[in-house]
Amino acid sequence: MYTQCPECMTIFKLGGAELAAAHGSVRCSHCNAIFDALPSLSEQLPPEPIGKLPRHGAQAAPPQLDLPVFRPNRGDQGALFADPQDRPRAHERAASVPQFTRRHRPRQAGGNGRWVLGSFVLLLLLGGEIAWAKRSLWLDDSGLRPMLEDVCANLHCQLPLRRDDSLLQLASRDIRPHPSVAGALIISATLQNVADFAQPFPTVEITLSNLDEQRIAMRRFRPGEYVNDPRSLERGLAPQAKAALVFEVADPGKDAVAFEFSFH
Repeated sequence: MYTQCPECMTIFKLGGAELAAAHGSVRCSHCNAIFDALPSLSEQLPPEPIGKLPRHGAQAAPPQLDLPVFRPNRGDQGALFADPQDRPRAHERAASVPQFTRRHRPRQAGGNGRWVLGSFVLLLLLGGEIAWAKRSLWLDDSGLRPMLEDVCANLHCQLPLRRDDSLLQLASRDIRPHPSVAGALIISATLQNVADFAQPFPTVEITLSNLDEQRIAMRRFRPGEYVNDPRSLERGLAPQAKAALVFEVADPGKDAVAFEFSFH
């Protein structure tokens, strides 16, 4: 089967093992983007020239499978013939009470209380999981942050740095050929934190494009790839502070005439 990366439009060949490994999520080896391979999954390629693979539309209900290929045998419970030695004797059948006449013990009163308590505990766990999954919304909220810091101070814990990418600005940027490596570029920039609080270093995305503003190359740099000091990574970028960023990238060719920074 085939799928297409939505970031760089590269088409890859893959099989069922790759799809099942992460429930359809795959990583592009060209631009390192993680995407869902299922919407553009195709059994064969369209005739060239190939632009975009057709995308499958979403359905409200899952499709029903009507062509079974194999059904495994679940043991001997479905056997038509049984060993006569395993059949109960006549006196054993007479002495035993039929299943449909056996009495069941009455339910004890107050059994619903445990179900209610269990449901309440599950609701608390579900609320905790949702709060943890959306923790960045609570930690970065300017109204809730002081209260969370007070609570954490009483519990002797430490909150992660607050983050707001809109308050990160580029004071300068430049691109030039690498002085010592052929076929490479050096991209430099000055990152400034205009917020009144320290922020973690962001993931920097650099996009190179041509005159028609079409993307030619793109790469994302994690903080550990452009900040070498672990203590600086832990402290983050101080309020109103600036940091010099230097990136070494392969030269995509003479068509790359513009570049753009973005933070994630």
